[in-house]
Amino acid sequence: MEEFFKIKERGSSYRTEIIGGLTTFLAMAYIVAVNPAILSDAGVPFEAALTATCISAAIATIAMGIFANRPIALASGMGINAVVAYGMCGALGIDWRIAMAVILLEGIVILALVLGGLRQAVMDAIPLDLRQAIGIGIGLLITFIGLKGAGLIVSDDSTLIALGTLTEPSSIVAIVALLSAIILTLMNIPGALLISIIVAVIVGIPLGVTAIPQSWSLGLDFSAFAAPFQSVDGVPAIVHVFLEPALLLFVFSLLMSDFFDTLGTAVAIAKEGDFIDENGDVKDIKAILTVDSGGAILGGFFGASSVTCFLESASGVAAGARTGFSNLVVGLLFVICAFMAPLFGMVSSAATCGALVVVGFLIMSEVGSIAWDNAEISFPAFLIIVGIPFTYSITNGIGLGFISYVLLMLARGKAREVKPLMWVASAAFLIMFLFV
Repeated sequence: MEEFFKIKERGSSYRTEIIGGLTTFLAMAYIVAVNPAILSDAGVPFEAALTATCISAAIATIAMGIFANRPIALASGMGINAVVAYGMCGALGIDWRIAMAVILLEGIVILALVLGGLRQAVMDAIPLDLRQAIGIGIGLLITFIGLKGAGLIVSDDSTLIALGTLTEPSSIVAIVALLSAIILTLMNIPGALLISIIVAVIVGIPLGVTAIPQSWSLGLDFSAFAAPFQSVDGVPAIVHVFLEPALLLFVFSLLMSDFFDTLGTAVAIAKEGDFIDENGDVKDIKAILTVDSGGAILGGFFGASSVTCFLESASGVAAGARTGFSNLVVGLLFVICAFMAPLFGMVSSAATCGALVVVGFLIMSEVGSIAWDNAEISFPAFLIIVGIPFTYSITNGIGLGFISYVLLMLARGKAREVKPLMWVASAAFLIMFLFV
Protein backbone atom coordinates (compact mmCIF):
# COMPACT_ATOMS: atom_id res chain seq x y z
CA MET A 1 0.00 0.00 0.00
CA GLU A 2 2.79 2.41 0.95
CA GLU A 3 4.72 1.62 -2.21
CA PHE A 4 1.67 2.26 -4.38
CA PHE A 5 0.36 5.48 -2.79
CA LYS A 6 3.74 6.86 -1.60
CA ILE A 7 2.15 8.21 1.57
CA LYS A 8 5.33 8.65 3.61
CA GLU A 9 7.26 9.87 0.58
CA ARG A 10 4.80 12.76 0.28
CA GLY A 11 5.06 13.61 3.96
CA SER A 12 1.70 12.21 4.96
CA SER A 13 0.35 9.32 7.05
CA TYR A 14 -2.63 6.98 6.94
CA ARG A 15 -4.25 8.94 9.76
CA THR A 16 -3.80 12.24 7.91
CA GLU A 17 -5.11 10.76 4.66
CA ILE A 18 -8.21 9.44 6.42
CA ILE A 19 -8.86 12.81 8.07
CA GLY A 20 -8.32 14.54 4.73
CA GLY A 21 -10.73 12.16 3.03
CA LEU A 22 -13.38 12.70 5.71
CA THR A 23 -12.96 16.46 5.45
CA THR A 24 -13.32 16.43 1.67
CA PHE A 25 -16.39 14.22 1.84
CA LEU A 26 -18.14 16.31 4.46
CA ALA A 27 -17.40 19.47 2.47
CA MET A 28 -19.01 18.01 -0.66
CA ALA A 29 -21.66 15.80 0.97
CA TYR A 30 -24.33 18.34 0.07
CA ILE A 31 -24.25 17.01 -3.50
CA VAL A 32 -25.95 13.82 -2.29
CA ALA A 33 -29.08 15.80 -1.50
CA VAL A 34 -28.78 18.68 -3.97
CA ASN A 35 -28.06 16.79 -7.20
CA PRO A 36 -31.05 14.41 -6.94
CA ALA A 37 -33.28 17.37 -6.06
CA ILE A 38 -32.18 19.26 -9.17
CA LEU A 39 -32.34 16.23 -11.47
CA SER A 40 -35.78 15.31 -10.16
CA ASP A 41 -36.96 18.63 -11.64
CA ALA A 42 -35.80 17.25 -14.98
CA GLY A 43 -37.88 14.11 -14.52
CA VAL A 44 -35.27 11.75 -13.07
CA PRO A 45 -36.80 9.69 -10.22
CA PHE A 46 -35.32 11.05 -6.96
CA GLU A 47 -34.22 7.64 -5.61
CA ALA A 48 -32.64 6.75 -8.96
CA ALA A 49 -30.81 10.10 -9.10
CA LEU A 50 -29.53 9.60 -5.54
CA THR A 51 -28.19 6.13 -6.34
CA ALA A 52 -26.60 7.36 -9.57
CA THR A 53 -25.05 10.38 -7.81
CA CYS A 54 -23.43 8.32 -5.06
CA ILE A 55 -22.24 5.37 -7.13
CA SER A 56 -20.82 7.44 -9.99
CA ALA A 57 -19.03 9.74 -7.53
CA ALA A 58 -17.58 6.73 -5.69
CA ILE A 59 -16.27 5.07 -8.87
CA ALA A 60 -14.79 8.27 -10.31
CA THR A 61 -13.19 9.34 -7.03
CA ILE A 62 -11.60 5.94 -6.43
CA ALA A 63 -10.40 5.90 -10.05
CA MET A 64 -8.70 9.26 -9.49
CA GLY A 65 -7.00 7.88 -6.39
CA ILE A 66 -5.75 4.77 -8.15
CA PHE A 67 -4.78 6.11 -11.59
CA ALA A 68 -3.60 9.62 -10.69
CA ASN A 69 -2.80 9.13 -6.97
CA ARG A 70 -3.89 12.66 -6.21
CA PRO A 71 -6.39 13.80 -3.52
CA ILE A 72 -8.99 15.16 -5.92
CA ALA A 73 -12.53 13.89 -5.40
CA LEU A 74 -15.21 13.92 -8.08
CA ALA A 75 -19.01 14.11 -8.12
CA SER A 76 -21.84 15.49 -10.22
CA GLY A 77 -20.96 19.07 -11.08
CA MET A 78 -23.08 21.95 -9.87
CA GLY A 79 -23.94 24.17 -12.81
CA ILE A 80 -23.93 21.40 -15.38
CA ASN A 81 -26.75 19.65 -13.52
CA ALA A 82 -28.68 22.93 -13.66
CA VAL A 83 -28.10 23.14 -17.44
CA VAL A 84 -29.53 19.62 -17.73
CA ALA A 85 -32.56 20.29 -15.54
CA TYR A 86 -33.50 23.86 -16.40
CA GLY A 87 -31.86 24.40 -19.80
CA MET A 88 -32.32 21.25 -21.82
CA CYS A 89 -35.17 19.55 -19.94
CA GLY A 90 -36.92 22.68 -18.69
CA ALA A 91 -36.62 25.33 -21.41
CA LEU A 92 -36.40 22.97 -24.38
CA GLY A 93 -38.57 20.19 -22.98
CA ILE A 94 -35.96 17.52 -23.77
CA ASP A 95 -36.38 14.11 -22.15
CA TRP A 96 -33.86 13.67 -19.33
CA ARG A 97 -32.44 10.54 -20.94
CA ILE A 98 -31.59 12.53 -24.07
CA ALA A 99 -29.92 15.15 -21.87
CA MET A 100 -27.79 12.41 -20.33
CA ALA A 101 -26.84 11.32 -23.85
CA VAL A 102 -25.56 14.87 -24.45
CA ILE A 103 -23.43 14.56 -21.31
CA LEU A 104 -22.12 11.19 -22.48
CA LEU A 105 -21.13 12.53 -25.91
CA GLU A 106 -19.47 15.58 -24.37
CA GLY A 107 -17.43 13.26 -22.18
CA ILE A 108 -16.35 11.15 -25.15
CA VAL A 109 -15.21 14.23 -27.08
CA ILE A 110 -13.29 15.69 -24.16
CA LEU A 111 -11.65 12.32 -23.42
CA ALA A 112 -10.47 12.19 -27.03
CA LEU A 113 -8.97 15.68 -26.59
CA VAL A 114 -7.14 14.54 -23.47
CA LEU A 115 -5.77 11.35 -25.03
CA GLY A 116 -4.72 13.38 -28.06
CA GLY A 117 -2.78 15.72 -25.79
CA LEU A 118 -4.79 18.84 -26.69
CA ARG A 119 -6.19 19.50 -23.23
CA GLN A 120 -2.76 19.37 -21.60
CA ALA A 121 -1.27 21.41 -24.46
CA VAL A 122 -3.81 24.18 -23.82
CA MET A 123 -2.85 24.19 -20.16
CA ASP A 124 0.84 24.44 -21.06
CA ALA A 125 0.05 27.39 -23.34
CA ILE A 126 -1.47 29.43 -20.51
CA PRO A 127 1.01 31.97 -19.06
CA LEU A 128 2.05 31.23 -15.48
CA ASP A 129 0.52 34.44 -14.11
CA LEU A 130 -2.87 33.56 -15.60
CA ARG A 131 -2.68 30.07 -14.13
CA GLN A 132 -1.99 31.62 -10.74
CA ALA A 133 -4.91 33.98 -11.23
CA ILE A 134 -7.22 31.03 -11.93
CA GLY A 135 -6.33 29.53 -8.57
CA ILE A 136 -6.88 32.84 -6.77
CA GLY A 137 -10.22 33.39 -8.48
CA ILE A 138 -11.31 29.92 -7.46
CA GLY A 139 -10.24 30.67 -3.89
CA LEU A 140 -12.60 33.66 -3.89
CA LEU A 141 -15.35 31.53 -5.42
CA ILE A 142 -14.91 28.87 -2.74
CA THR A 143 -15.14 31.57 -0.08
CA PHE A 144 -18.25 33.06 -1.68
CA ILE A 145 -19.88 29.61 -1.92
CA GLY A 146 -19.18 29.02 1.76
CA LEU A 147 -20.53 32.39 2.92
CA LYS A 148 -23.56 32.35 0.63
CA GLY A 149 -24.53 28.76 1.44
CA ALA A 150 -24.44 29.58 5.14
CA GLY A 151 -26.56 32.72 4.82
CA LEU A 152 -23.78 35.08 5.94
CA ILE A 153 -24.11 36.69 2.50
CA VAL A 154 -27.57 37.08 0.99
CA SER A 155 -29.04 38.50 -2.21
CA ASP A 156 -30.29 42.09 -2.11
CA ASP A 157 -32.42 43.97 -4.64
CA SER A 158 -30.53 47.23 -4.13
CA THR A 159 -26.92 46.11 -3.74
CA LEU A 160 -27.08 42.61 -5.32
CA ILE A 161 -25.54 41.08 -2.19
CA ALA A 162 -25.53 42.09 1.46
CA LEU A 163 -24.61 40.82 4.89
CA GLY A 164 -27.11 38.28 6.20
CA THR A 165 -28.84 38.42 9.57
CA LEU A 166 -26.18 37.25 12.01
CA THR A 167 -28.71 36.20 14.63
CA GLU A 168 -30.29 33.63 12.30
CA PRO A 169 -29.64 30.02 13.44
CA SER A 170 -27.77 29.15 10.24
CA SER A 171 -25.59 32.23 10.62
CA ILE A 172 -24.75 31.32 14.21
CA VAL A 173 -23.72 27.82 13.12
CA ALA A 174 -21.65 29.26 10.28
CA ILE A 175 -19.88 31.70 12.63
CA VAL A 176 -19.08 28.83 15.00
CA ALA A 177 -17.74 26.81 12.05
CA LEU A 178 -15.69 29.74 10.79
CA LEU A 179 -14.15 30.61 14.17
CA SER A 180 -13.42 26.94 14.89
CA ALA A 181 -11.77 26.44 11.49
CA ILE A 182 -9.61 29.57 11.76
CA ILE A 183 -8.53 29.08 15.38
CA LEU A 184 -7.81 25.36 15.02
CA THR A 185 -5.91 25.94 11.76
CA LEU A 186 -3.75 28.66 13.33
CA MET A 187 -3.06 26.31 16.26
CA ASN A 188 -1.94 23.64 13.75
CA ILE A 189 -4.41 21.14 15.17
CA PRO A 190 -4.51 17.99 12.97
CA GLY A 191 -7.88 17.65 11.26
CA ALA A 192 -8.80 21.26 12.07
CA LEU A 193 -11.28 21.65 9.23
CA LEU A 194 -12.96 18.31 9.91
CA ILE A 195 -13.28 19.17 13.61
CA SER A 196 -14.84 22.52 12.70
CA ILE A 197 -17.48 20.77 10.60
CA ILE A 198 -18.31 18.27 13.36
CA VAL A 199 -18.52 21.04 15.99
CA ALA A 200 -20.85 23.02 13.76
CA VAL A 201 -23.06 20.00 13.11
CA ILE A 202 -23.42 19.44 16.87
CA VAL A 203 -24.13 23.13 17.56
CA GLY A 204 -26.71 23.07 14.79
CA ILE A 205 -28.82 20.35 16.45
CA PRO A 206 -30.52 22.47 19.14
CA LEU A 207 -30.72 25.41 16.72
CA GLY A 208 -32.66 23.35 14.19
CA VAL A 209 -30.03 23.78 11.46
CA THR A 210 -28.78 20.20 11.58
CA ALA A 211 -31.47 17.98 10.09
CA ILE A 212 -32.14 14.90 12.22
CA PRO A 213 -32.98 11.89 10.02
CA GLN A 214 -36.68 11.00 10.20
CA SER A 215 -36.55 7.92 8.02
CA TRP A 216 -33.97 5.56 6.57
CA SER A 217 -33.91 4.42 2.96
CA LEU A 218 -31.54 1.48 2.54
CA GLY A 219 -32.50 0.46 -0.99
CA LEU A 220 -30.84 1.32 -4.29
CA ASP A 221 -32.60 2.34 -7.50
CA PHE A 222 -30.67 1.61 -10.69
CA SER A 223 -33.40 2.68 -13.12
CA ALA A 224 -31.40 5.70 -14.33
CA PHE A 225 -28.41 3.57 -15.35
CA ALA A 226 -27.67 3.36 -19.10
CA ALA A 227 -29.97 6.38 -19.57
CA PRO A 228 -28.50 7.38 -23.00
CA PHE A 229 -29.40 3.97 -24.38
CA GLN A 230 -32.89 3.77 -22.95
CA SER A 231 -35.72 4.12 -25.44
CA VAL A 232 -37.38 7.51 -25.99
CA ASP A 233 -40.28 7.45 -28.46
CA GLY A 234 -39.08 4.07 -29.66
CA VAL A 235 -35.54 5.28 -30.41
CA PRO A 236 -32.42 5.13 -28.18
CA ALA A 237 -31.98 8.48 -26.43
CA ILE A 238 -28.50 9.03 -27.87
CA VAL A 239 -29.86 8.93 -31.43
CA HIS A 240 -32.05 11.98 -30.69
CA VAL A 241 -28.96 14.12 -30.11
CA PHE A 242 -27.96 13.77 -33.75
CA LEU A 243 -31.51 14.42 -34.92
CA GLU A 244 -31.78 17.77 -33.08
CA PRO A 245 -28.96 20.21 -34.06
CA ALA A 246 -29.68 22.51 -31.10
CA LEU A 247 -28.44 19.80 -28.77
CA LEU A 248 -25.02 19.85 -30.42
CA LEU A 249 -24.64 23.45 -29.14
CA PHE A 250 -25.14 22.09 -25.64
CA VAL A 251 -22.39 19.53 -26.31
CA PHE A 252 -20.04 22.41 -27.22
CA SER A 253 -21.10 24.57 -24.27
CA LEU A 254 -20.72 21.76 -21.75
CA LEU A 255 -17.39 20.78 -23.30
CA MET A 256 -16.05 24.31 -22.76
CA SER A 257 -17.27 24.28 -19.16
CA ASP A 258 -15.78 20.87 -18.39
CA PHE A 259 -12.57 21.66 -20.25
CA PHE A 260 -11.64 24.79 -18.33
CA ASP A 261 -13.39 24.21 -15.00
CA THR A 262 -11.24 21.13 -14.45
CA LEU A 263 -8.04 22.89 -15.48
CA GLY A 264 -8.77 25.67 -13.00
CA THR A 265 -9.76 23.29 -10.22
CA ALA A 266 -6.67 21.15 -10.75
CA VAL A 267 -4.37 24.19 -10.57
CA ALA A 268 -5.99 25.47 -7.37
CA ILE A 269 -5.84 22.11 -5.58
CA ALA A 270 -2.32 21.38 -6.86
CA LYS A 271 -1.02 24.60 -5.32
CA GLU A 272 -2.60 23.78 -1.99
CA GLY A 273 -1.41 20.16 -2.15
CA ASP A 274 2.12 20.97 -3.33
CA PHE A 275 1.98 18.91 -6.52
CA ILE A 276 2.77 21.74 -8.88
CA ASP A 277 6.29 22.17 -10.30
CA GLU A 278 8.50 25.24 -10.58
CA ASN A 279 6.97 26.10 -13.98
CA GLY A 280 3.46 26.14 -12.55
CA ASP A 281 2.55 22.83 -14.22
CA VAL A 282 0.36 20.35 -12.35
CA LYS A 283 2.05 17.01 -11.81
CA ASP A 284 0.23 13.95 -13.21
CA ILE A 285 -2.09 16.31 -15.07
CA LYS A 286 -2.79 13.90 -17.95
CA ALA A 287 -3.98 11.18 -15.55
CA ILE A 288 -6.10 13.74 -13.68
CA LEU A 289 -7.70 15.03 -16.88
CA THR A 290 -8.25 11.52 -18.22
CA VAL A 291 -10.15 10.42 -15.12
CA ASP A 292 -12.13 13.67 -15.09
CA SER A 293 -13.12 13.17 -18.73
CA GLY A 294 -14.11 9.61 -17.98
CA GLY A 295 -16.24 11.03 -15.17
CA ALA A 296 -18.39 12.90 -17.68
CA ILE A 297 -18.96 9.66 -19.59
CA LEU A 298 -19.71 7.83 -16.35
CA GLY A 299 -22.14 10.50 -15.14
CA GLY A 300 -24.02 10.54 -18.42
CA PHE A 301 -24.24 6.75 -18.53
CA PHE A 302 -25.42 6.46 -14.91
CA GLY A 303 -27.89 9.34 -15.22
CA ALA A 304 -26.14 11.55 -12.65
CA SER A 305 -25.12 14.46 -14.91
CA SER A 306 -21.42 15.13 -15.59
CA VAL A 307 -19.08 13.89 -12.83
CA THR A 308 -16.14 16.25 -12.44
CA CYS A 309 -13.37 17.34 -10.07
CA PHE A 310 -14.71 19.15 -7.00
CA LEU A 311 -13.30 22.39 -5.64
CA GLU A 312 -14.16 21.20 -2.15
CA SER A 313 -11.29 18.72 -2.43
CA ALA A 314 -9.10 21.65 -1.44
CA SER A 315 -10.51 21.40 2.08
CA GLY A 316 -9.20 17.85 2.40
CA VAL A 317 -5.86 18.89 0.95
CA ALA A 318 -5.71 21.73 3.48
CA ALA A 319 -6.35 19.09 6.16
CA GLY A 320 -3.23 17.23 4.99
CA ALA A 321 -4.32 14.80 2.25
CA ARG A 322 -1.54 14.30 -0.29
CA THR A 323 -2.28 10.98 -2.00
CA GLY A 324 -5.02 8.99 -3.67
CA PHE A 325 -5.53 7.00 -0.47
CA SER A 326 -7.78 9.79 0.79
CA ASN A 327 -9.90 9.21 -2.31
CA LEU A 328 -10.54 5.64 -1.19
CA VAL A 329 -12.01 7.08 2.00
CA VAL A 330 -14.20 9.52 0.06
CA GLY A 331 -15.31 6.81 -2.37
CA LEU A 332 -16.23 4.42 0.44
CA LEU A 333 -18.28 7.13 2.15
CA PHE A 334 -20.16 7.79 -1.09
CA VAL A 335 -21.02 4.08 -1.32
CA ILE A 336 -22.22 4.09 2.29
CA CYS A 337 -24.12 7.30 1.58
CA ALA A 338 -26.06 5.56 -1.19
CA PHE A 339 -27.64 3.48 1.60
CA MET A 340 -27.53 6.04 4.43
CA ALA A 341 -28.08 9.39 2.73
CA PRO A 342 -30.15 10.82 5.64
CA LEU A 343 -27.17 10.49 8.00
CA PHE A 344 -24.82 12.49 5.78
CA GLY A 345 -27.62 14.91 5.05
CA MET A 346 -27.08 16.19 8.60
CA VAL A 347 -24.08 18.18 7.35
CA SER A 348 -25.51 21.58 6.39
CA SER A 349 -23.98 24.30 4.22
CA ALA A 350 -23.53 26.35 7.38
CA ALA A 351 -21.41 23.59 8.92
CA THR A 352 -18.98 23.53 5.99
CA CYS A 353 -18.72 27.33 5.77
CA GLY A 354 -15.61 27.57 7.94
CA ALA A 355 -13.69 24.93 5.98
CA LEU A 356 -14.44 26.58 2.63
CA VAL A 357 -13.56 30.10 3.81
CA VAL A 358 -10.26 28.96 5.31
CA VAL A 359 -9.41 27.14 2.07
CA GLY A 360 -10.11 30.35 0.15
CA PHE A 361 -7.86 32.25 2.56
CA LEU A 362 -5.01 29.78 2.05
CA ILE A 363 -5.29 29.91 -1.74
CA MET A 364 -5.20 33.74 -1.74
CA SER A 365 -1.54 33.65 -0.68
CA GLU A 366 -0.62 33.37 -4.39
CA VAL A 367 -1.86 36.88 -5.18
CA GLY A 368 1.57 38.38 -4.57
CA SER A 369 3.15 36.13 -7.21
CA ILE A 370 1.47 37.92 -10.12
CA ALA A 371 3.52 40.53 -12.01
CA TRP A 372 1.22 43.48 -11.24
CA ASP A 373 3.65 45.94 -12.86
CA ASN A 374 3.13 44.28 -16.26
CA ALA A 375 -0.30 45.42 -17.47
CA GLU A 376 -0.67 43.07 -20.42
CA ILE A 377 -0.49 40.11 -18.06
CA SER A 378 -1.76 41.58 -14.80
CA PHE A 379 -4.99 43.05 -16.22
CA PRO A 380 -6.11 39.72 -17.74
CA ALA A 381 -5.12 38.07 -14.46
CA PHE A 382 -7.26 40.62 -12.62
CA LEU A 383 -10.24 39.87 -14.89
CA ILE A 384 -9.88 36.17 -14.14
CA ILE A 385 -9.65 36.77 -10.39
CA VAL A 386 -12.79 38.91 -10.28
CA GLY A 387 -14.57 37.23 -13.18
CA ILE A 388 -14.72 33.79 -11.58
CA PRO A 389 -16.57 34.80 -8.38
CA PHE A 390 -18.54 37.70 -9.94
CA THR A 391 -19.98 35.54 -12.73
CA TYR A 392 -20.16 32.48 -10.45
CA SER A 393 -18.38 30.55 -13.20
CA ILE A 394 -14.79 29.35 -13.53
CA THR A 395 -15.23 29.06 -17.29
CA ASN A 396 -16.54 32.62 -17.74
CA GLY A 397 -13.76 34.10 -15.64
CA ILE A 398 -11.07 32.24 -17.57
CA GLY A 399 -12.67 33.28 -20.86
CA LEU A 400 -12.62 36.97 -19.93
CA GLY A 401 -8.96 36.73 -18.98
CA PHE A 402 -7.91 34.80 -22.08
CA ILE A 403 -9.66 37.13 -24.54
CA SER A 404 -8.28 40.27 -22.86
CA TYR A 405 -4.78 38.74 -22.81
CA VAL A 406 -4.58 38.08 -26.55
CA LEU A 407 -6.11 41.49 -27.35
CA LEU A 408 -3.64 43.35 -25.12
CA MET A 409 -0.68 41.39 -26.49
CA LEU A 410 -1.89 42.22 -30.00
CA ALA A 411 -2.24 45.91 -29.11
CA ARG A 412 1.26 45.98 -27.61
CA GLY A 413 2.80 44.40 -30.72
CA LYS A 414 3.58 41.14 -28.91
CA ALA A 415 1.21 38.85 -30.79
CA ARG A 416 4.04 36.46 -31.66
CA GLU A 417 4.64 35.80 -27.96
CA VAL A 418 1.13 34.37 -27.61
CA LYS A 419 1.14 30.62 -28.09
CA PRO A 420 -1.14 29.37 -30.91
CA LEU A 421 -3.43 27.43 -28.60
CA MET A 422 -4.14 30.58 -26.59
CA TRP A 423 -5.51 32.14 -29.79
CA VAL A 424 -7.61 29.04 -30.42
CA ALA A 425 -8.90 28.93 -26.84
CA SER A 426 -9.72 32.65 -26.87
CA ALA A 427 -11.59 32.30 -30.17
CA ALA A 428 -13.57 29.39 -28.72
CA PHE A 429 -14.49 31.51 -25.67
CA LEU A 430 -15.58 34.37 -27.92
CA ILE A 431 -17.83 32.03 -29.88
CA MET A 432 -19.26 30.68 -26.64
CA PHE A 433 -19.98 34.16 -25.27
CA LEU A 434 -21.61 35.35 -28.50
CA PHE A 435 -23.58 32.36 -29.69
CA VAL A 436 -24.09 29.77 -26.95
